Formats: sequence, structure tokens, C-alpha cells
Amino acid sequence: MPDSGHSTSRLGRFVHGVRVLDLSWFLPGPLASLLLADMGAEVLKIEPPSGDPMRELGPRDAAGHAVFHAAVNAGKTVLRLDLKRPEDHAAFLDLVRGADVLIEGFRPGVMARLGADWPTLQAVNPRLVYCSISGYGAAGPLSQAAGHDNNYLATAGVMHRNGDGMPAFLDPPVADGTGALFAALAILGALHARDRDGAGCHIDLGLADAPMPLQLFQVAGHGATGHVPQPGETYLNGGAAFYHTYRCADGRHVTLGAIEPKFWRAFCTAAARPDWISRQSDPLPQTALMAEVRDLLARLTRDEAIARFGTADCCFSAVLDLGEAVASRHHEARRLVRRAADGALQTLFPAWVDGVPPAPRAPMREATAETSVPPLGGPG
Repeated sequence: MPDSGHSTSRLGRFVHGVRVLDLSWFLPGPLASLLLADMGAEVLKIEPPSGDPMRELGPRDAAGHAVFHAAVNAGKTVLRLDLKRPEDHAAFLDLVRGADVLIEGFRPGVMARLGADWPTLQAVNPRLVYCSISGYGAAGPLSQAAGHDNNYLATAGVMHRNGDGMPAFLDPPVADGTGALFAALAILGALHARDRDGAGCHIDLGLADAPMPLQLFQVAGHGATGHVPQPGETYLNGGAAFYHTYRCADGRHVTLGAIEPKFWRAFCTAAARPDWISRQSDPLPQTALMAEVRDLLARLTRDEAIARFGTADCCFSAVLDLGEAVASRHHEARRLVRRAADGALQTLFPAWVDGVPPAPRAPMREATAETSVPPLGGPG
């Protein structure tokens, strides 16, 4: 059933009164502005006359609405403007004068051709925090290159060492999602700095750069030793028996994350294999030890494996599909995946504040060009 309860969580008041103009398409920019809306910002998404191309991707609901577009733009107001038309450009500049944040996701140079680049808008509103999200950033040899998440993970050196026999990218898209998080984080920091010095700034964020901070350990190790981690070689990419995924007798899977010795000892004890305890320090890849663990778990169904190891305090989990995850006791209790009043299933900001989870978001609202100053939509 739809969740109609109204949250009193302070999350929705963290940046109350902050006004955001979002000119970006697809996922990274709109996800960044969605997070700001969850924290109380008023977000006006400006789309071209033809709309965000995200409207053409993915499934549609019973009313024919594009589910992906509606999900990432819930709680926002959407206005279509053609910035190449003088009247629409003038209306846009009026909106900029009253805005705190602008997010754009075009290739470097596009906003300048539209008369909406940072120097132009800084002159209009010196307090504006202007966040540019592009594939490879504004400076560098790839600044004009097209790309998507797989390209960014390949460029960052992440794809090379992941995958079983073939370099792998991930679902959900890591660079796009991480880029959105870093954009929202940088915007919040810029607003905090503006409270002190009164000045806006330009944030230049490349999605191909976003995965790099996530692999700070690997980069630091490479810097110190020159070693390049290979597929299946490290404990994080399938080289360790104690941090691995295993297939059960029924074809389902379980995953073990017993990195700390106490967790590995607990697993070995539950497996009645005390001889494995000292082998946690076997050199990587631990091919022989993985084969032995694999053989034990292959004789159990997934439910039998969970019954045996799930309470052993050894970081042991069933690998759930999406349907199982959404319906799980954990997510039901956390109330962070909920149905909104319009029936849409939403993934909410993943934090409780003062013991209260966030409320489901209001549906996206469409404004028209005839509206003098379109109402800005905050969270539901």
C-alpha cells in the first residue's frame, strides 16, 4: 500500500530555502539535484522543448509515464525552455538571479554557446554555485569525448581488475552514481563557504574522475610498490576464500565477507573445519582454499547455508535478487524503499534523522512557459 505518512525528519529541512536550477539530463546531474531536494532544496529542472532524453528510456507505468525519468525527478518542478530563443533566455536569466545553485551536464563549451556559462552567469548572480558535470572534466585531452559509465570505469582502471574472465562494469552505474554524490557534496560545501565569504564558485566535476577516490587503497599501493592489481588477485576482486561468493546446491548463491580473523574463525568453526583457520593468510589467490569452501557450500541449498552460517557472526549473506531485496525484512524495517501516494516505488535518501526516516517524494510537477515564475518543488 502507498505510504501516506508525513515525515518530520530534519533531513527535509537541512537546506530548506536553497533554490536549485538543474539543466542536466539522464542520471548524474538529476540524481545530485534529487539528493538536494531530499534535503529540502527547491529544484526547478529546466529541459529543452523536446524534454530530457531520459523520458524515452526504460519502462512506462500504467499511465504511460516514463518510470526512470519520473523516479529521478520526483519532488521537482520541470519547465521546458529553449535557451536559443531570446524570450526563453531572458526568462532563464531571471531565474538565475534568484537561484543559489545551477547544475548542468553538457560537454564543455555547450553552455557558453547557449550564453549560460559560468562567467556569464557569475556576472548575473555572483553568489551562484555553478556545478558542471561532464564525462571527463573541462580540462584535459578527453574533455570533448563522449562516454558512459563503462567508459569511465575503463578510464579509471576499475574495470580491468573486476570480472570473471572479462573486464566488468556494474549495475547500478558506479561512476554516474558516485559523480552525483560528489557533486551534491561539493555543492553543499560551496554553499557553506558562501555563507562565510558571500561568493559563489564554479565546480568542474568529471565522471571519469569520480571512481578514483573509491580506490584510494589500490592507488596508494601502486604508488608505493608499482604493483598493478590483476583480476582475481586481491581479496576485493575474488582472490580470497574469506571474501568470496559461492554457488549452492540449488543454484542460488551466498557471499562470505570474513575479512577480520574473528569472523573467519567463526565461519571455520561453524563449518567444522578448524584446520582452515590458519589458512586465512595463505597467499592470494587462495585457489586451493576456495575450492574446499566451494565444495562444502555446494552440498547445501542456500537456505541450508543461511541456517548454518547466518547466525555465526561471520559476515555471511544470501545473494538476493532485486525482488527479494525489496521485500526483505531489513528493507521493510528501514522504510527507505517505499511506495509514494501515486503508487511509485521509491528508493529514499538512505538515512534516518532523529530516529525518523524520510517521507516518500511528491510526484514531479510540469510547469509551462506561460507561468510567470514557476513554483519550485521541494520534497514530498
